[in-house]
Amino acid sequence: MTAALVTGAASGIGRATAARLEQDGYDVLAADLKPDPDGPGRPFAADLATREGNREAVAAALDAFGGLDLVVANAGVQHIAPVREFPEDRWDQIVALLLSSPFLLARYAWDALAVSGAGRFVAVASAHALVASPYKAAYVSAKHGVLGLVKTLALEGADVGITATAVCPGYVRTPLVERQLADQAHAHDTSEDRVLEDIILQPHAVKRLIEPEEVAGVIAFLAGPQGSAFSGVPVTMDLGWSAR
Repeated sequence: MTAALVTGAASGIGRATAARLEQDGYDVLAADLKPDPDGPGRPFAADLATREGNREAVAAALDAFGGLDLVVANAGVQHIAPVREFPEDRWDQIVALLLSSPFLLARYAWDALAVSGAGRFVAVASAHALVASPYKAAYVSAKHGVLGLVKTLALEGADVGITATAVCPGYVRTPLVERQLADQAHAHDTSEDRVLEDIILQPHAVKRLIEPEEVAGVIAFLAGPQGSAFSGVPVTMDLGWSAR
């Protein structure tokens, strides 16, 4: 039996990933600010925007499973506003959750992943690790930082059997994306019913949302034997966004 820690596991990509890993035979600690007791994995409440929350999540996985083979740093939040209006507290929160949390998870889980012999660290980084969009200064900055973190983890992990990758999907059908519709309409001065087609899907060459299960499948692949050669790289699944 192999053990995994998945953050942001109560919904969206995290929930689909926890379910897929359980299906594949993993013991899964499903960490979230508001965990779902009926969801996949063993629910664990953690504020992943804090050092204590990340430390406690790793410790809980080690206590529950006796080891840790995979960390999936997925927890996220979004805020849409122009730079001159962007709330400073929201900047701090987003950077803490999207960039500092993956660093802290890697730091606290490092020794356990090394002992595993095939430790895997996967960050859900988004196509915004590679490209930018207006009105998302904190999110884009943090996701670019995650890609740099993954590259560093890959180099440091090479000699101890740890790989690190960043999965970079385009827009996924998640509550995080659904909650953007009104904010995007306001920021772009358009109607909410036009946001999906004119703004959300505009950069996709293929005009559809990605399903959370598709991302979970890529993460499961990276965690498995066939994913062992992937390290220090973005694994892009953006429906042609970055081809432009």
